[in-house]
Amino acid sequence: MPIERVSKGFKDVSMTFKVNPLNMDLNILKNENAIARSVRNLVLTRRGERFFNGSLGSGVSELLFDMIDEITAMRIKSEIEDVINTYEPRVNLISVDVIPDYEENSYNIIIRYKIVGINATPQELSFVLLPTR
Repeated sequence: MPIERVSKGFKDVSMTFKVNPLNMDLNILKNENAIARSVRNLVLTRRGERFFNGSLGSGVSELLFDMIDEITAMRIKSEIEDVINTYEPRVNLISVDVIPDYEENSYNIIIRYKIVGINATPQELSFVLLPTR
């Protein structure tokens, strides 16, 4: 039987870089919010964008300029699954739904996952992907 990892919690720096007025330190994100931000950042990061780790990231941004159809949606889903399974060991991916929105020229993304090491309910992260340069 595999051993389950137990963690005291997860922390990450907020990307707003705002200062907490009480302790004059940067705001932090904890547990569910920190991991949700990390998952979203992995999906939106292009390969080669991070210094010293050129393989980190996904090809989702490039796929947004392809025709909006079910085949591209499946390719986006595959990219999201690959990047999360490869670079986010704190989650067990449950499902990824990529729903094309033909009217808005976008994709609605719903990612469901379970956080490893803490007693939390399965999480759902949803956002919209738009082609922007």
